[in-house]
Amino acid sequence: MAVRFLDKYAKGFYSDEEYSRVKELLVPADAKLRAESDVNEYKGWYGLPFDYDKEELEEIKRVAAKIQKDSDILLVIGIGGSYLGARAAIEFLKSQHYNAMKKDTPEIYFVGNSFSPDDFADIVSLCEGKDISVNVISKSGSTTESAIAFRFVRHLMLQKYTDAEIKERIFVTTDCKKGALKNFADRERLKTFVIPDDVGGRFSVLTAVGLLPIAVCGADIDEILAGAADMKRRMEAQGIDNEAYRYAVLRNVFYSQEKFIEILVSYEPSFRSMAEWWKQLFGESEGKGGKGIFPAAVTFSTDLHSLGQYIQDGKRCLFETVVKQTEVKNELYVPPNAVDIDGLGFLAGKKLSSVNSKALMGTLLAHTDGGVPNLVIEYDKRDERNLGELIYFFFLAVAVSGYMLGVNPFDQPGVEAYKRNMFALLGKDGYSELREELDKKLSELGH
Repeated sequence: MAVRFLDKYAKGFYSDEEYSRVKELLVPADAKLRAESDVNEYKGWYGLPFDYDKEELEEIKRVAAKIQKDSDILLVIGIGGSYLGARAAIEFLKSQHYNAMKKDTPEIYFVGNSFSPDDFADIVSLCEGKDISVNVISKSGSTTESAIAFRFVRHLMLQKYTDAEIKERIFVTTDCKKGALKNFADRERLKTFVIPDDVGGRFSVLTAVGLLPIAVCGADIDEILAGAADMKRRMEAQGIDNEAYRYAVLRNVFYSQEKFIEILVSYEPSFRSMAEWWKQLFGESEGKGGKGIFPAAVTFSTDLHSLGQYIQDGKRCLFETVVKQTEVKNELYVPPNAVDIDGLGFLAGKKLSSVNSKALMGTLLAHTDGGVPNLVIEYDKRDERNLGELIYFFFLAVAVSGYMLGVNPFDQPGVEAYKRNMFALLGKDGYSELREELDKKLSELGH
């Protein structure tokens, strides 16, 4: 049992009556999650740890080995769920410094997730004089950020490789039947992997979307899927009172108390990108219809010297979920000084992991004393099995939490608003009326 949920530090912040009242919403939420339908409800992730394409998994591993052999750099082109999960997994399993470390696997850079010319130019400069492969990930192929990045990357490759060589270096993850990217891949006869029709982007890390880049870094993707399967099996054995559901219930209890901000706390810098993935998973799943808990994240003890003051003493509209790692890969011991110049001689010889652990406990007690409920999710160590369990734990929790909140956790209607405005301002056909309206607003604002 690698991943565990603890609620003992939040006991004084809610009553049994509050918990029971909110828990009543759990039974229909669970039934809704398990219900089968002829309509695509994007719940394909639910059975994925057992029901995945075994042949495709072997092909992912084969292509990953080819990329490792052929390339110094893998460029992953995608935005949102098309890159956050893979990046989170790579940094969790290897390091946030993965690209700078000595290794036998390619550097991996993620592009197509912004419009910043400076950022893209920086990555292009890193590719100079190196062999590259590309994994472009998009359901439609028309997502603006990623499509523009793919144009630039193809232009870069055309200057470096022959057409035949390019076909051996571009790998496409997209829809199985339709879309601009699928059509392009078929026309160019590129190797493709499938984004399942019934798995939304933020739930796609356990598909080819996440597994191909993760495999390139040398991780064992079989073990990641096995960890997710372990979590699914264990949660089903626990029934309606399973730990992922208890986490969901307590989130909604605090939300009913007008604590509408959840801060995910980790004490490992390697967890930063996992927190970014978590923010999309929960924010995009719950934030709709004027409802939802706002997901934020911090890394302690670093952020105790910036946001710690607000968390300790600010408006009591938040709660924390602490993600705690119980084992370390590399233990270090605090060295002694001949002269105790910093007053920390009492720490000489102590494990640095022990200092980190005491910082966690001291902070947790201080914040709960300051009126901030704390939930705790423990995992053993940074390996594939623990990663798979964590991913599936959060999948289950956000699904039922969204249903309990009264929203569809698998759609994202709000993300289209900025796209319509952007297309209009850029002069895309069919948006002329909206462009006139927006130009008028901008003119009134002095633009």
